[in-house]
Amino acid sequence: MLPRRNLLRTGAAMAAALPVAAQAQGFPDRSLRWVVGYPPGGASDTFARLIGASLATRLGQSVVVENRPGGGAVLASEIVARSAPDGYTWLHVDNGILTYNPALYSRLPYNPDTDLTGIGFIGRFPLYIVVRTENAPTDFAGLLAASRQKSITYGTPAVASPHHLAMELVRRRTQIDVTHVPYRGGPAAMQDLLAGQVDCVVIDTATGLPFIRDGKVRALAVLTEARTPGAPEVPTMAELGYPNTVAYGWQGMSVPSATPAPIVARLSAAMIEAIQSPEITSRMRGLGVDYQPWTPVQFAEFVAAENALWRPLIRELGIRLDG
Repeated sequence: MLPRRNLLRTGAAMAAALPVAAQAQGFPDRSLRWVVGYPPGGASDTFARLIGASLATRLGQSVVVENRPGGGAVLASEIVARSAPDGYTWLHVDNGILTYNPALYSRLPYNPDTDLTGIGFIGRFPLYIVVRTENAPTDFAGLLAASRQKSITYGTPAVASPHHLAMELVRRRTQIDVTHVPYRGGPAAMQDLLAGQVDCVVIDTATGLPFIRDGKVRALAVLTEARTPGAPEVPTMAELGYPNTVAYGWQGMSVPSATPAPIVARLSAAMIEAIQSPEITSRMRGLGVDYQPWTPVQFAEFVAAENALWRPLIRELGIRLDG
């Protein structure tokens, strides 16, 4: 027989667990809020609305997408990190929010490593190095040789974007001489490439694949482990002799870290089911997005590996977004 003191402790623990269990059993009983730190119409907003609509059907409650742009999605991250850990407020996360920001800002109002926990993975967006189809190198070796004569300008959607940091990784691996030209979004960079204003662009599959498929640009390399189904003719950097030159843009969804485990599990299962639905699978495949049905633990392991690669590189490059 357990001593009276142990019985009291056991009873107290069971009593404390009851509200959490009851809360999870009845979850959700009202509308859910998906906070996106970027303006409407972009890739993050589009995927949040697409997946959110499917999640609403599966969870039996409406999902309201709330756009709160500003400062590298820092505002949106702070809102969710400080919200009640009850599973009703979600954050659309990406490389910047979970991995880059702690190295880009001297101070953050949230700590992604301790204040947020991952629910689900949305996908990895392959990155391509593309040039014009005329008056441009026909392969990466040619681009590298051209940079020996004059620094190559490369466009990306923004400073400290996955595209920017990917090319900095390429520069370190290959010693290519490049000069960064940041734009306000991928489409603007692609238009200037076609107009001859920059020599090449690092572009993600969602924006770049239509240009590649239509023959408007030539892709010299893809920064993935293996060739992509959307552009199987494009070699990887490893094939070109530069191993460990892998970079993606990626997105996912997180909640406050103290959210009860049963609710995290419920949301994770619903998200995997939603993304694997025929409609979303078809949309993802058409955009060349790589999806893996990762559990919260697997998503956390992926983010940890990203942190180990990119945070030191950002600090070495001296890129700061807050002065």
